[in-house]
Amino acid sequence: MGILNLHTVPARRTRRMTQTALLALLTSGALSYANATTYTLNKADDTVIGQDQTVITVYQDTLYGLAAAYSLGSEELIRVNPGVDPWLPGAGKQITVPGRHILPPGPREGIIVNLPEHRLYYYPKPKRGGPVEVITYPVSIGKMDWRTPLGLTRVIQKQKDPTWFPPESVRKEHAEAGDPLPVKVGPGPNNPLGAYAMRLAAGDGTYLIHGTNNPIAVGLAVTHGCIRMYPDDVAALFPLIPVGTPVRLINEPVKVAWVDGELLLEAHPPVDALGQSFEPEIEEFSELLRAAVGDTTVAIHWDYAREVLQKANGVIATVGLEAELPTPPEAAPASSTAPTSTASSTADGAGK
Repeated sequence: MGILNLHTVPARRTRRMTQTALLALLTSGALSYANATTYTLNKADDTVIGQDQTVITVYQDTLYGLAAAYSLGSEELIRVNPGVDPWLPGAGKQITVPGRHILPPGPREGIIVNLPEHRLYYYPKPKRGGPVEVITYPVSIGKMDWRTPLGLTRVIQKQKDPTWFPPESVRKEHAEAGDPLPVKVGPGPNNPLGAYAMRLAAGDGTYLIHGTNNPIAVGLAVTHGCIRMYPDDVAALFPLIPVGTPVRLINEPVKVAWVDGELLLEAHPPVDALGQSFEPEIEEFSELLRAAVGDTTVAIHWDYAREVLQKANGVIATVGLEAELPTPPEAAPASSTAPTSTASSTADGAGK
């Protein structure tokens, strides 16, 4: 399989603003965000979309503003640029923008949310004879005891300008923190659901894919179990999603793909049963890689693979090459002495 020759519809906008102005806009919910990028798959089995790139900052830039402009979660961009002050990176800094993604495993239909990746993928139904497309957005997921449930569900309701009825458990949490909540919050800038919400069948209808009035937190494990999106992103997705659309919530911190005989690895911080990210335990993470590769004969550079797994920053790396098994010698005549083969399976020593 080759890397896609993509027909890309970029919806990225350059953001140039001061830290003070950005913070004010984030607080007010007025900041306009870039929509996701739509990718056209040239072949049904294409597995990699997008491209990584670098940008050079100007003095007004922040990593939060750049993350929003390039359809990334804030933590997603901060993680791949360690040591850079997210609020004051300064002018002339080279920033890595991770825009390349391995498509998640499983059926390519409806919505897929990969929790460790903090990313949503949507496959619109292709027109007859038309190509397969995928649209991807960064999201926030549930935290603490507000676990975002795994498994297959579906959209059962869509609401524009929803009213939020805080569950009793959420009201109790806020009350204990000295921040009491009303019984209901109507549409407007104080509504944490934003302007659009799509209700899922999971959890007796208590889970939503929705917007936010706190866009700086997109990409973090900060919601009460729901899936939170940038305001512009949910506004773009909302009209595309019919009621009944299947939604798969998965937990795949390690993704692999074969491209032109190379083994590509994409690793993200794993999440626990409560939705919280944690540092990977390298041997357990390595087992996930072995399981993902399966029975394929592959020569893996394990030192480098473990380094990629340890970083778990979501940047795709080539960690192995598909190996060909030695061709068995042709059967010799019975009277001849069969040659002794000195070849061995590349896979035998690859994982040691």
